[in-house]
Parts: sequence; structure tokens; C-alpha cells
Amino acid sequence: MRSDEIRSRFLKFFEKRGHAIIPAAPLVPENDPSVLFNTAGMQPLVPYLMGGKHPAGTRLADSQKCVRTIDIDEVGDSTHCTFFEMLGNWSLGDYFKEDAIRWSYEFLTNKTEGLGLDPTRLYVTVFAGDENAEKDTEAFDIWKKVGVPENRIYFKGADSNWWPAVKNGKDSWTGPTGPCSEMFYDVTEKGLGDMTVEEYNQADAKQQVVEVWNDVFMEFEKKEGKIVGKLAQKNVDTGAGLERLCMVLQKTDSVFDTDLFDTILGKVNEFSISDDVRVKRIVADHIRTAVFLIGDGVLPSNTDQGYVLRRILRRAVRFADVLGMKHGSLFWLAGAVIEKFGPVYGNLSEKAEYIKKEVDTEEQKFRKTLEQGLKEFNNVTTVQLNKQPFLKMLDPQAVFRLYTSYGFPFELIVEIAKERGFDVDDLAFRRDMEAHQSLSRAGAEKKFKGGLADTDEMSLKYHTATHLLHQALRDVLGTHVQQKGSNITAERLRFDFAHTAKMTDDEKKKVEDIVNEKISAGLPMQVVELDKSEAEKVGALHFFGDKYGEKVTVYFIGDSVQTAYSKEFCGGPHVKNTLELAGPEGKWKFKIAKEEAVSAGVRRIKAVLV
Repeated sequence: MRSDEIRSRFLKFFEKRGHAIIPAAPLVPENDPSVLFNTAGMQPLVPYLMGGKHPAGTRLADSQKCVRTIDIDEVGDSTHCTFFEMLGNWSLGDYFKEDAIRWSYEFLTNKTEGLGLDPTRLYVTVFAGDENAEKDTEAFDIWKKVGVPENRIYFKGADSNWWPAVKNGKDSWTGPTGPCSEMFYDVTEKGLGDMTVEEYNQADAKQQVVEVWNDVFMEFEKKEGKIVGKLAQKNVDTGAGLERLCMVLQKTDSVFDTDLFDTILGKVNEFSISDDVRVKRIVADHIRTAVFLIGDGVLPSNTDQGYVLRRILRRAVRFADVLGMKHGSLFWLAGAVIEKFGPVYGNLSEKAEYIKKEVDTEEQKFRKTLEQGLKEFNNVTTVQLNKQPFLKMLDPQAVFRLYTSYGFPFELIVEIAKERGFDVDDLAFRRDMEAHQSLSRAGAEKKFKGGLADTDEMSLKYHTATHLLHQALRDVLGTHVQQKGSNITAERLRFDFAHTAKMTDDEKKKVEDIVNEKISAGLPMQVVELDKSEAEKVGALHFFGDKYGEKVTVYFIGDSVQTAYSKEFCGGPHVKNTLELAGPEGKWKFKIAKEEAVSAGVRRIKAVLV
């Protein structure tokens, strides 16, 4: 059963059961600036899961385009993709567990209307219960009722059977939530049969069983990771990944061996010299994701969605080089993606030449960056050889700088380092990546507060300085100035703001003087929690367009929030007094090192305390 038929059967099955078929939302959320992409089928429907009335009714179904990059390093294995389609059906205060489970099982196993999967290869997990909700014996009993043997239904914790999943005890989700029931399918040749929970867990880890369906029973509301009560209505949110269903139904070893990738990988194989299967899969996945992102209006840039697209395309370029492809090959690979998916997603066919041109342009830009990065690599190795000729482990900070500033994939750094007799500290890189990704996730989920990279003493000083800088810019340039982003490290601060003209030397000097005056004044940095409306009344600045709760934290510099020089919505942390910005001997001054354009209507300042 090919992908088009699977998608069609799903929609027809639920349409017959009273569901309105709604069109897929764009990859970039239309009314939620706090997230970069739609990462799940339910995401565009959050307002309706929270109680809003959907114009199409209380039963909905669709095939939603999604992008996730948290697992980008896993792409190339059997199941991970950065772009995927999620088949979903929803009940908005209509049916609940009984119908949801019954229809899930029926669609998976029915040969006439559904997918005709072998029911003896199905395994089910249900929520084991915790302090937030009781053990889901109701779902357990319904699964037994529809025909799943009791010994193939496993109770599992919130890390796997609560949506969104609570990983390592960490959870920052705000919105509808609840326990879920997942369905897994045995993809081994001979079949695994009955298994204990320990045997099942091992089979799951080895990808011998693959998740094919997930029913989420949304009863609760979360705010910043804490359940605050029950929703006004009980909802069902179903998700079934099209890629994995294709893998199971077409009896392949990976999603990349399904018809979803046949056209794309055919073109990759045509252009490749190397036979590295994993690398071919990465290129195919990344170019598919890039085409869909550009088709939905995203362009390569250094921020937000554009940065994700740029990173994906740069990885595709690098791995295309590993395969021995000629420069410019991504243009033709993009064409293969459009050939495959254009008949389903018309915007790809309509924008075909535009999409291919953007892909090609970004490839050419990155090739110039590669040249600059290689020069930096030479500098790094030369300096290290001069300072520590016997140290063969490449400086971890230099490695991460090559990755973040020059867009060098880690694999490229390792490869070049090896050629020059150096080793790379994989653990140090993973540690830095984990810290970097935690910031990226915060940016995707809620925009990282203040752009603070860490809680180093100097970082806190620079974080406080951004508050003074923001207000000083408004004093000098006008109240149209609004913060557009920031990035703060222990070495410097970077501050983006709305302004159309290049700052004059006189304007920069005035801003510096104001900031240094406030530093010398020894003003206290204080914090208060206010109702959002009250915070706005006292003039606290914030990211316009961002979503905030009813209560907000306001940091202010001065004796009171009413008379403070600077006051902003912020998550902290900061120094306790502006005098700390002057350094241990009180001699440091705030200095603007650079002022430049970032994009139309947005300027950037880089500043230091020296």
C-alpha cells in the first residue's frame, strides 16, 4: 500500500465516521509566535482543544505537515526524519476513550476500510499513573474489549505515555495535556510473539517494534509544566506518522526504503559516487525538509525558522560532498522532491522554480562560508601547535565555534581534524551541544528569556547591561525602538532592536554615556511579580507579539517599579546593583563595539564592558 493510498484511506475512514476533513496548516504557525514550527498534528488546533469552537465542528481529521530537528543527529537511521506527515483525528468535547480506541484498532486492522495490519503483531502501552492522574485502567479495559490480549498491554510512565512526554523530569509545556495510549507493531521477520514488559522494552530499544499510532486523552491544562486544572471539555488527539505506517505496510527496514523517498533517493543515487547509505538518507531527508519549508515561505537566515532551514541545507551540502556529488546538485534534488510531492501539495508545484533557485543560492553561499571556515580551522590548529605542540586534542571551544559560527557539521570537523593529526573531544562537544540545544528548545517553545547563554558572573552583568541599553536607545533614538532579540555570553552582549537608520557616532556616544551614568549611580536591580495588565500600565517593556501568562515577572532598575529607569518583562537572572557592571575596581565602562544592520528595519549592537 503506497503512501497516497494510506493517506487517502485514513481520511475516508474518519470522514465516514463524522469527521470533517480540514486542510493542513502551514509549517510556520500562523497565530503563535512562541514556536518556530508546527511539530505535531495537534499544534494548530490548540485553541480549539482549549475550548474554542472550530468552524468545521467537533470531529476533525487531516494530514498535517510537521518539522522537528531535536533528533537531527539521529536522521539516517530507520525511523527519524526532520520533516514528516502526521495523520490525525480529533474529538473536541465529543467522543472520548471508547470510540477513540475502537476506531484506532479498527483502522489499523480492518482489511476493507483500514490498513489490514496483523493484530497478532500489535502491542499497546497505557499510562501507569502518577501524582497528576490515576492509572488508566479504563483504557486498559477498552483495549481488552476490542481484542488485544491482556499480556500485550503494558503500563508505562509519563516519559512515554503522557503527551507532551515528560523527559528526565523536565517539562515546560503550556496548553492541553493528558495521558496517552500508544500502539506498536512488530516488524521482525518471524514475529516476536508474547513478551514480558522487560522483553518488550528491549524490542522497542532495538526498533523491532515500531510506534504506529498514539491516542492522547486530553483532560488537563498545563502552565509552564505544571497541571493547573481540568479542561472545559475532554478531547481526543490522535497521531499516526505516515512515514512509519509506510514502513510497516511496505515491509521495509526503514522509512527511507518506502515510496515516500523513492524518487528523491533515486536522484541521490544517480549523482553519488559513494555508497554510504546513511549519508544518502541524510541528504534525501534534509532536501525534502528544505523544499517544504521554502514552499511555506521560509527563507535561509541567521534567526528563527530561517536559521533552522539554513542549518539543514548546510548539512545537506556537506553530506552531498561526502557522497562526491557535483556542486549544484541540490537544485536537481529539490526538483525530485517537488516531482514526488507536488501532486499532493500544490504550492510546491506552483513555486517549483523559485524553490529550486533558493536552494541553489544557499548552496553557493555556504561554499563561500566553507572557505572562510577552513581558514579559521587553519588558524586554530596553527595556534594550538605553536602553544601546545604535544596536545593532540583540538580545543573544544574552537570546535564548537566552528560548528556554531561557521556552520561546520561536527562530522566535518572530526574528518578534517583527523586529516591533520588531531582528535576531537566528542563528550565535550555533546555537552556543549546539550547546553546549546536547551537554549534552542527554549527559543522554539517560549523564546529564551533575555538571550542569556549561561549564568556566568560576566553573563549576568551583560544581561543587566542590555536592560540599560534598551532604555538608553529609546531615550536617544525614540520610543519606536523595541527589542528584537539578544544573545549574551561571558565575553559580550549582542542586542537587536527595531530602527531603520544607521546610528551616528554622536548617537552611539550618547547611549554609552547614559548607560555608564546609570552604572555609576549604583542603582538597585529589583524584581516583582505583577498582573500582566498592571505591568503594561507601569510601562514595562516586552517582546511585542509574544505570549505571556496572567502573571509576569518584571525586573526594574531603580528604587520602585513606578519610577524605575528601566523595567522589562524578564526571567532573569541579573546582578543586584548596577555598580557591579563597573568591575572589581570600578573602572569598567560600557562600550559599543559595533553597530550594524541585521535585516530591513532591524539593527544590531555588540557591546562590551572594558
